[in-house]
Amino acid sequence: MKWNLPVPGIKSALLLLLLLLCGITYILNPDFFALLWQILRHGDIQETVLYIKSFGSWAVLFSFILVVLVNMIGFPPTIILSVANTFIFGMVPGIILSWLAETVGVMLSFVLLRFFFSEQAQRIIAKHTTLQKMNSFSEHNGFQGMLIARMIPYFPSGLLNALGAVSQISLIDYSVSSLIGKLPSTALEAMIGHDAMMAGEHLHRLIFVILLTLAVIGAIHYYRRTKKYPSGKT
Repeated sequence: MKWNLPVPGIKSALLLLLLLLCGITYILNPDFFALLWQILRHGDIQETVLYIKSFGSWAVLFSFILVVLVNMIGFPPTIILSVANTFIFGMVPGIILSWLAETVGVMLSFVLLRFFFSEQAQRIIAKHTTLQKMNSFSEHNGFQGMLIARMIPYFPSGLLNALGAVSQISLIDYSVSSLIGKLPSTALEAMIGHDAMMAGEHLHRLIFVILLTLAVIGAIHYYRRTKKYPSGKT
């Protein structure tokens, strides 16, 4: 199966649109990008909470868009925003908000990466037998592999976005596997971060969630070791 390569004119138009949106945002609020980067770079949960709350009734929408953008870019780690959402909107609503926004973000990242870099990826894959086998494997088993990878807490989302985009996994398989897989990983990351800051109140839950996380990672690692994957031998 080959990807449908994007029309050069459409690619240029889309890139221009993205630049235009960034330009409009800068004109409306020149300090937006600098302030946002500073907050996310520091990783200060309390500072992030205050910043999102400053948008008042628009806080939910802003947080959703922010999580989407961070997942599209692949950095910084979205756990900062996931934990902040649990403090602002409550544990369950905060997790659901982060989960849905993260899923939308990785889907958009997948589409953009495949759209802009599909030609380069195909040329690289065509030169390497191992990559060709991995690419063929992803076409038939991509759902299962992406599902397992998305379930692992703290796994770099940007890396999975890139791997998915250059593989043969379909958009539907990628989207559904990310939607399902991101729920447990997002929930575990958010709960651990929240309870770590509130250890005096939720120490028992924190210990339970940490043990559960280790058990999930261990189970996935064991499954991957016992599962037969294609090798790079010719």
